[in-house]
Amino acid sequence: MADPPTTAQTLSPFRKAVFGLGDHSVNIALSCLSLVYFTFLVTVAGLDPWRAGLIAWLARLVDAISDPLMGRLSDSIRWKIGRRRPFFLIGMIPLGIFFSLMWTTPFTAQNDMFLFYLAIYIGLALSTTIVSIPYMALIPEMATDYDERTSLNTYRSAAAITGTMVAAAFFGVAEWLGGSAEAFATTGLAIGIWMILPWPFVYAASFEKRVLEPATAIKLWTTLKGLARHRTYLRLCFLYVCGRISMDLLGLAIPLFMTIWIGRPGDVHWSLLSMLGVVILSLPLWLRYSQHREKHRIFAAGSIWFAVCLAMVGMGEPSWPRWSIFAISGLLGIGYAVVDLMPWAMIGEVVDENEAITGERSQGVYNGVFTFLRKVGGATAYMVAGFTLSWAGFDKDAEQQPEVVMTTVRLLATAAPAAFLLLGLIAARGYPLTRSRHAQILQRLAARQAASLRETKAG
Repeated sequence: MADPPTTAQTLSPFRKAVFGLGDHSVNIALSCLSLVYFTFLVTVAGLDPWRAGLIAWLARLVDAISDPLMGRLSDSIRWKIGRRRPFFLIGMIPLGIFFSLMWTTPFTAQNDMFLFYLAIYIGLALSTTIVSIPYMALIPEMATDYDERTSLNTYRSAAAITGTMVAAAFFGVAEWLGGSAEAFATTGLAIGIWMILPWPFVYAASFEKRVLEPATAIKLWTTLKGLARHRTYLRLCFLYVCGRISMDLLGLAIPLFMTIWIGRPGDVHWSLLSMLGVVILSLPLWLRYSQHREKHRIFAAGSIWFAVCLAMVGMGEPSWPRWSIFAISGLLGIGYAVVDLMPWAMIGEVVDENEAITGERSQGVYNGVFTFLRKVGGATAYMVAGFTLSWAGFDKDAEQQPEVVMTTVRLLATAAPAAFLLLGLIAARGYPLTRSRHAQILQRLAARQAASLRETKAG
């Protein structure tokens, strides 16, 4: 096991960057599901839109059990080589295999396709659960300081966005290979192999605290009931899932918006890359701005910026020059960066608050539920888009979509994400776990630990 630094401040930029590669891998999978997979299922595989939307939500029924259970498992087990890091090596191969199978087209009948893609989707979801939940649960252990957690999450978020950029380039690579079903399968295989490669390095760069207490029983239902009583965590979950749905709706709608409304399918990946490139460039600026400021207020500022840019997208017309579309996409990236980053930077303080109240540190299950909500955001975007487009009369073989479909696509790319941002802003208002409150919690935990050490020595 890698030896942990003596304090959170000794985490080097190199260690943070290598650790971030884990979310690079995971975010390729999650971003391909939100950016590319719906369009692949509908336009390449030929699956009905409502069936494509249903697949994601059915898979979430499995995640509702597996994600919190994985979190609780990583809290409870006591392996000599660690509680969480070994899962990186266990899950990395299935992650790449199931991702590669997603892009194959072995069936043509609707029912056969639906069952096949549902099974593969569930397999990918379970593989993602095995690696991502222990991975995210390490962050509060590797970084204990309020600002250091923001810094580590900024590195992680930057690596995650590069994963989203890989997903955004998926269409371009597949089109370069000919745009056929075989081209999508080849691209999926290459990226699936790429997703496996970071995990041995993440394993080597990460560390976790040695736990001396014996293994505990996995009382998942009891733990979840405790989470349901934690009001700060519930508010953070609501704030996060609203932002996540907003981002996933936008990501899913951009390919449809550029293809159906703007009429430039060749610019889909360039629009996405313009947005994501600015996300990466803006992250260091947001990190610097966040020093000595409240995280929930930064989230609110980014959400407002994001909503204003969505209004600009809504005014877009097919006659607009290409540079204007790319410029607006870039401006979107400034707000996207904050909405994506801040909730994950805030969860560590919630875990600390729970430990101060209950005496139990359960960051695994806390991150398990959070990861489940991350997937719920994408699934909700799928359901909203799939059923709405089917209701509007979307026809993948039509040269010109009906006017109601055109309007629906514009709303999915603008008004729908903005509505969820507004809900997130409501949740952020008056958020109770401030910087000063967290400092008091750390003092309380330190005093408790000191008292425990004195009792141990006295005994």
